[in-house]
Amino acid sequence: MKDLLPDFLIQGETARLFPVLSTTSKEGRTTSIVLACLSKVDEFGASLLSTLGQRVGTRSKIDTYTEVVFKNRLTGTKDRPDGLIVLNSGRKEWRALVEAKIANSELNLEQIEKYRQLAKDNNLDCVITISNQFAPTPSQHPVDGVSKSRSKIPVYHWSWMHILTEADLLLNQDNVSDNDQKLLLNELRRFLSHESAGVKGFDRMPKAWSDLNKLISSGGIVPKRSSDALEVVQAWHQETRDLSLILSRMTEASVSEKLSRNHKNNLADREKDALSKLCETQELNASLEIPDAAATVDINANIPRRTIEVGMTLRAPEDKVSTKARLNWLLRQIKTEKTEDLFVRLLWPGSAPPTQHLYSELKEDIALAEIGMEGKSPHSFSVFYSKRLGGRFTQQTNFIVDLEEIVPSFYANVGVLLNAWKKPPPTIKKERSSAEDVAVDAISDDAGQYKL
Repeated sequence: MKDLLPDFLIQGETARLFPVLSTTSKEGRTTSIVLACLSKVDEFGASLLSTLGQRVGTRSKIDTYTEVVFKNRLTGTKDRPDGLIVLNSGRKEWRALVEAKIANSELNLEQIEKYRQLAKDNNLDCVITISNQFAPTPSQHPVDGVSKSRSKIPVYHWSWMHILTEADLLLNQDNVSDNDQKLLLNELRRFLSHESAGVKGFDRMPKAWSDLNKLISSGGIVPKRSSDALEVVQAWHQETRDLSLILSRMTEASVSEKLSRNHKNNLADREKDALSKLCETQELNASLEIPDAAATVDINANIPRRTIEVGMTLRAPEDKVSTKARLNWLLRQIKTEKTEDLFVRLLWPGSAPPTQHLYSELKEDIALAEIGMEGKSPHSFSVFYSKRLGGRFTQQTNFIVDLEEIVPSFYANVGVLLNAWKKPPPTIKKERSSAEDVAVDAISDDAGQYKL
């Protein structure tokens, strides 16, 4: 029986779980399987489409198609989109054209712009791209120039690892209600995690990373319009997104990057600000938000020192006065045996500079923290691993390998143990311990005896 196609298509078929395609057509096969699961597993479809601002209600219906050919086609081109998603909520229909790349294939601006025009000509709502490239949010595209286009057709992006992570979280959080759909989603997870699917994380910095390290180590200054520096910043942003997905799968919770509202909505501004900071400080920075953690996990890659710092900053308890009392509150929380390269930085009020000590030294002699800071009390503490990587820091692959080991290690051994200080609830005052003590007559007596 032939599939009933939308009226704007002249060719296409419903996305299949078991596509009959050439074994060389990895993109078509993987896209078909993912789109089929998106339409058949209710929670999976709702979760993915919600990242694009689309609400999937109980009466909504998702149809997905592959090998689509539109009635209004672009002349002089043989390009054919990989898929189509149609969300019908009863009152309205939302349509998205899908273009996917697998393994090392990357999206290109020219093709995306052609599909934008194709979407416009056929009254589609948007274009969705899928690849092994990473974006901090679906609305920020990893291909330079997409956001600068004059086209009014929005382009969203999912990385394959994002799709795999969404499936993994739904299963591990037991958020798929139907057992058959749960089995189907697990098979998708198994398929995407197999090397034959061509899905991979961010695994190496660009060559510009090595060149930038050579420049800085020789005492050179990074120009503000450096193409190498911009390429490094873009790669760093892909890696920090991948890190958030890695931690999401490890914690079985949705970990995200902490971004300002402007940086969430404007990739160009985010890159510009990060590039400016890299030129000024010769550092790369990121912050990850883990649900219910005491603070964000802050990451710093210091290029001159070839060091990675990963830590969390906590406000000191205000119900304790002395440095020793405040510091004891913190040290009691840290129970890990992996204390090598673990530091505590104390942040002081006013213009006093921060001080820092090895955790192991403070554990032996807490009085070290007061030297030179007599009469003062720290307002915050930063607890962090500081790992000097040496030559591995400058290497394109080893830098990523070490970073992806250090960040989860800090959180597992230290971060998860930390608790933020909370102001204690007010107590009932001794002189007002009964209802009679706060009755109108009692308050009147207090008012009569009040003195400034």
